[in-house]
Amino acid sequence: MMDLQWYDWVGFAGTFMILAAFFLLQAGRLQGRGLAYQLLNLLGAGGVLVSLLGKFNAPVFVLELAWMLISVYGIAHSIKSRGAADTPSA
Repeated sequence: MMDLQWYDWVGFAGTFMILAAFFLLQAGRLQGRGLAYQLLNLLGAGGVLVSLLGKFNAPVFVLELAWMLISVYGIAHSIKSRGAADTPSA
């Protein structure tokens, strides 16, 4: 039987968040530029990064760090776009 530590469980939760986001996107339940999709990806990638505390893996670290940075960019872009949409035109 596997001896799972707390960081493994956090990693599994992160993996499931990323997979859920992708499934919900494909099912048409989330929008790719939506905040919920971006947050699921950000938190999911963070969970996978936490799991690397148990056994470090450089390629997974780079992938998940990039995934988080892209998610932060998407969130910032969404917030900026909403702010522009809420500003009345002159």
